[in-house]
Amino acid sequence: MAKGLSLFAKRRQRVRTALRAKGGLRPRLSIHRSGRHIYAQVIDDTAGHTVAAASSLDKDVRDQTGATCDAAASVGRRVAERASQAGVTKVVFDRGGFLFHGRVKALAEAAREAGLEF
Repeated sequence: MAKGLSLFAKRRQRVRTALRAKGGLRPRLSIHRSGRHIYAQVIDDTAGHTVAAASSLDKDVRDQTGATCDAAASVGRRVAERASQAGVTKVVFDRGGFLFHGRVKALAEAAREAGLEF
């Protein structure tokens, strides 16, 4: 790890290193959480493009408050549905530097319930 990095940056590097060690055979479900919204993408790194994406800024989800676990769960269900429509059922979960807690956990559990395997 590089010297002088923040705790978040160190955690993000550790998660990405673990994902690379798995070989990159599956697309990854990448999460970004801001103070007001949450975003999820299923990314195929071998082809270099996004397969499916959803966020709390989508029209159907925008009515809910963006920074709640309920909104994160609806984003998780939405990205899982879009990924399955694109033919992706197995992914690797990339939580970035975020702890698996709260909104990130709600999104992951909803995506699992909607049919994504990780």
